[in-house]
Amino acid sequence: MAPRITVIGTGYLGATHAAAMAELGFEVLGLDVVPEKVELLSSGRVPMYEPGLEELLARHVAGLEGSTGRLRFTMDWAEVAEFGDVHFVCVNTPQKHGEYACDMSYVDSAMESLAKHLDRPALVVGKSTVPVGSAERLAARIVELAPAGDGVELAWNPEFLREGFAVQDTLRPDRIVVGVRGERAEALLREVYATPIAAGTPFVVTDFPTAELVKTSANSFLATKISFINAMAEVCEAAGGDVAKLAEALGHDERIGAKFLRAGVGFGGGCLPKDIRAFMARAGELGVNQALTFLREVDSINMRQRAQAVELAREACGGDFLGKRVAVLGAAFKPDSDDVRDSPALNVAGQIHLQGGQVTVYDPKAMANARRLFPTLGYADSAVEAVRGADVVLHLTEWREFRELDPAELGAVASRRVVIDGRGALDSAVWRSAGWVFRAMGRPRA
Repeated sequence: MAPRITVIGTGYLGATHAAAMAELGFEVLGLDVVPEKVELLSSGRVPMYEPGLEELLARHVAGLEGSTGRLRFTMDWAEVAEFGDVHFVCVNTPQKHGEYACDMSYVDSAMESLAKHLDRPALVVGKSTVPVGSAERLAARIVELAPAGDGVELAWNPEFLREGFAVQDTLRPDRIVVGVRGERAEALLREVYATPIAAGTPFVVTDFPTAELVKTSANSFLATKISFINAMAEVCEAAGGDVAKLAEALGHDERIGAKFLRAGVGFGGGCLPKDIRAFMARAGELGVNQALTFLREVDSINMRQRAQAVELAREACGGDFLGKRVAVLGAAFKPDSDDVRDSPALNVAGQIHLQGGQVTVYDPKAMANARRLFPTLGYADSAVEAVRGADVVLHLTEWREFRELDPAELGAVASRRVVIDGRGALDSAVWRSAGWVFRAMGRPRA
């Protein structure tokens, strides 16, 4: 008989994982402590924008017409404990206020609330990104609290979801990593992931610390690569080089590769920034802070890109934002998402607004979230309306819609034809041929 699965925490990670587990054929019960979220998910809707997720959810939520009925949601910890054989913990691990360190309070609370009700053998699986050493501590705490004692095992199975591709990354992951202590936990997880394993997904079995380190190491590497090309953009800017051609040449080296070598306003979102900072903090606690000192510069370069985008816009406005209209295309931290956490686009828009600019923002999916976070900015219902009367246009989120804009149509409504490509994704020749002054970090002025 197939194991029954629960998912604790139904945010971005949890909702996706729950729907994917149902798609793989398992009976799934999701838990959240927010009544509105449980009600929304139970109706087959999701509280965030993620391509394909709502359709996947609706295919399985119990009570919906035509669904398999394999997926339900609850707020009852006792029901979850009774239902599940494998419990996935998918709660948030934000950065602590005023510190680099990770806030483990949500993970600790979820683990303890669940453990108190576990009166039969079960496997608890952490998916949240946590500081190395957390699993060891949590495993002992679970055994201490659970009525079933050491019949309850812990495993760590880090997530590698990319926003915009979360459904694909869950159903067809590029690797599955599990940190386990025993053969039973490994066997259960091999059963849970049997479908992607059969399709060729590598299944990497390791210890707790290694499993915990994989996600933060991967994010640190990606962040370093992004900041590296942005540092090269600074050098190109000073030397008169072209960072796009530089990146193209570097990308042909198979040791380097072309991905994540597009210079721009840098990375943001709810993972990379807080993960590399938490990694630095944990290294300090372990007495190896010098090993990750380079990440401070990675973070610094990333934040500096935002300031440089503001300076390019100021230069385009004649040295002063007062009385100038600025159009910002993009609010989400990346395309195919409505996530505005630590969004470079909104950070740049906010800085310009504070310095006197009249900023109007447009994003295909993130408008509601942007308004909640930055209520004093102006917002438009389309790219054309955002650009109307603008003295400068900033392209700051790489949506396909923006790459396909007609520069001539925008030029007809703009006050001045000046565009700053903060994502290195627009065709400079097309925009210049339509009469626009085109600027991008580390790119030739003409």
